[in-house]
Amino acid sequence: MSTPALVVIGAGPRGTGVIERIAANAAELYGDRPLDLHLVDPYPPGGGRIWRQDQSPLLRMNSMAEDVTMYTDDTVRLDGPVTPGPALHTWAADVREGRTAVAAGPGVLEEIHRLRDQDFPSRQLQGAYLRWVYERTLAALPPGITVHEHTGCALGVLGTRGDRQRVRIQGRAEPLVADLVVLTVGHLDAEPGPEQQELTAFATRHGLVHLPPDFTADTDLSVLPAGEPVLVRGFGLAFTDLMVLLTEGRGGRHENGAYIPSGREPVLYVGSRRGVPYHSKIGYTWQGERPPLPHHFGDAEVQEILDRPGPVDFRRDLWPLVSKELGHAHYHRLFAAHPERTAMDRAGFAEKYALAAPGSAELAALVASAVPDPADRLDLDALDHPLDGVRHASYDALQDGLRAYITADLERRHDPRHSPDLAVFLGLLSVYGQLIRLGDTGEWWHGFFSHLASGPPGPRLRQLLALSRAGVVRFLGAGMTVESDEERGLFRARSATVPGACTEARALVEARLPDPSLRTARSPLLRGLYADGAAGTDTGLLRVDPADGRILDRDGRPHPRRFSLGPGTTARSSGAFTRPRTGGPAFRQNDATARAALAFLRDLSCRDRLTA
Repeated sequence: MSTPALVVIGAGPRGTGVIERIAANAAELYGDRPLDLHLVDPYPPGGGRIWRQDQSPLLRMNSMAEDVTMYTDDTVRLDGPVTPGPALHTWAADVREGRTAVAAGPGVLEEIHRLRDQDFPSRQLQGAYLRWVYERTLAALPPGITVHEHTGCALGVLGTRGDRQRVRIQGRAEPLVADLVVLTVGHLDAEPGPEQQELTAFATRHGLVHLPPDFTADTDLSVLPAGEPVLVRGFGLAFTDLMVLLTEGRGGRHENGAYIPSGREPVLYVGSRRGVPYHSKIGYTWQGERPPLPHHFGDAEVQEILDRPGPVDFRRDLWPLVSKELGHAHYHRLFAAHPERTAMDRAGFAEKYALAAPGSAELAALVASAVPDPADRLDLDALDHPLDGVRHASYDALQDGLRAYITADLERRHDPRHSPDLAVFLGLLSVYGQLIRLGDTGEWWHGFFSHLASGPPGPRLRQLLALSRAGVVRFLGAGMTVESDEERGLFRARSATVPGACTEARALVEARLPDPSLRTARSPLLRGLYADGAAGTDTGLLRVDPADGRILDRDGRPHPRRFSLGPGTTARSSGAFTRPRTGGPAFRQNDATARAALAFLRDLSCRDRLTA
């Protein structure tokens, strides 16, 4: 009788989280039975690709040290046991004070010793934390579980529903034989779509540079020459990385709010659909009473939607509940923490708010009468598209206008007098946790969430302002379009914000990650799953059972031996790690998958013993 085997493909933070839940649940569900646990990843376990050590120390997290944990707490709804562990800032303090040992380079150790709770750590430091969590997790596994690490890419999973699976690995002659396979592969590279292919072909014909969507840290930026204009399409976190690597990464430096160029920088002309960077990370911590969440969008509302016939439309079916929940969080905090800025009894407002229909004139009138200052009202449309309807006569005028916008955003997001903004952030986390049960909610929601909740640290936006004043970054505005001029052999960008104006360049960078899609993924693993009958959504996400992450086929049947978690699935969450005490949807998913896997392997082992 062979030892049961579980293969986890992807040993980054999501894979580590699944293994942590296996360790936590093994005593209850698996006992002291033997198990071979195989981990497959081309990058070092713990940090994986994104958080690996061999990347620029200039690249940082967009979360404070005190807002990062890999461990469950009593706010996470799970069936398995809570296993406490240190958040990133606590772990760093333990390292500084000699209570915890860590293997890291001198630069990371130096950063640990100067790290404050509200600092934004480097990705290298986060990688060291994740590696420590991984090693601690392995040490917590029962003695019967043997871990085998395999460095390489998984190329495919073969096998019928009723039989053991075979996992092919790059560089390994024989496949791994597994009773269960769990995919935790994170973001993957993708083949370019038709537009990107056309732009690359145009660049090749004319000797230009076109960098399609990619992981900025892995992109060869040496092809962008100093002093030359570069069009950049995308104003999110990928742009922030690009900005840093092409300025400080080329020898420039920031001093006393000014940027001192090295002379090796290109000039970045950046625009996007919104035309603005993501909102700054909030620069203060929560104090006082938290809004009760979920409130208007909880389990009952989700179940009612699931019970409806026909497909779910996000704007029609979900957005009214989402906006109502975010408004609840905002106004609960405003009335609780800043009652002097309200003109109505708190209980009376809450009662009327609960009865008013989302987006109705009644709700707007209620808010206007109860909250005198428009700056204290929640306007989600304005937050999402602040340049809608804004027009400037010239690009020079736009520079002043956008610097004023970024400055105002920075000031507000670092001012606790606007703490309802932080309440909305908590509301977004709560909503994300509920939406997971509903499967693919479309790209609009994820873009909206990222714009409001996953923006850059304040220091990065202050650097952006300095680069703008220095002329190294130029803003293009909203509704950015790019065209290729065959006659002149140039890229040309326009925007709705500066009508009639255009900017030309010999280089174009798509500053965003590739879209997650089964159909366009470069991974032969995912393409093979799709060819083998795995179901995909219209947007290309892998369909999984929201209960435990089992991969669904095109008839909706869950595969008994294959699971998948992460951003390429219909159950994608807001991240593999989370803020302490915010519910951690990914942790709940990890727990459900680990428990389902252990129960399957236990029952399989019992059947094998009976038939032996």
